[in-house]
Amino acid sequence: MSYPHQPQHPDPSHQPHQPHHPRHAYRPHLPPHDSSPSYPTYPWQPPAPPPPPPPIRLPRHPALGRHRDLRYLRSAYRWQRRVATLTALGYFTLFLILSAFAPSLMTGTVTGGLSTGLLLGLCQVPVTLLAIALYEVTARRRLDPMAERLRKLAELEANR
Repeated sequence: MSYPHQPQHPDPSHQPHQPHHPRHAYRPHLPPHDSSPSYPTYPWQPPAPPPPPPPIRLPRHPALGRHRDLRYLRSAYRWQRRVATLTALGYFTLFLILSAFAPSLMTGTVTGGLSTGLLLGLCQVPVTLLAIALYEVTARRRLDPMAERLRKLAELEANR
């Protein structure tokens, strides 16, 4: 007869521990006799609490992704892209609105045989180039030095 709290041994030839004798040498296929059971000693005993998690090791420096200068750099680049894009697209949108709702203005002549619409259309290229040039100048003056400083900081962090 077997009880539920007694371990079942897969090996039917298993015998209880006997005093050390040469014929009772180490048998690797049997579990060690001093091992603790894998079931609770008492059924009403609560399970053992899980081990505490390892302590969280805080870095000495803030993570580079959360660095204040990096956040500033991201927002400045975002602002620059918006200004450059809205300048070029805004001028083009103004040209389209005038073409649709003020055809008499757009067909009027400025000088010689040059119409206002053609002049405004030709001005689209310099306005776009001006937006690109301002983007480049402000990026080189204000943002590239900060990006270089953050790049060097990242390299120092990687070498630690």
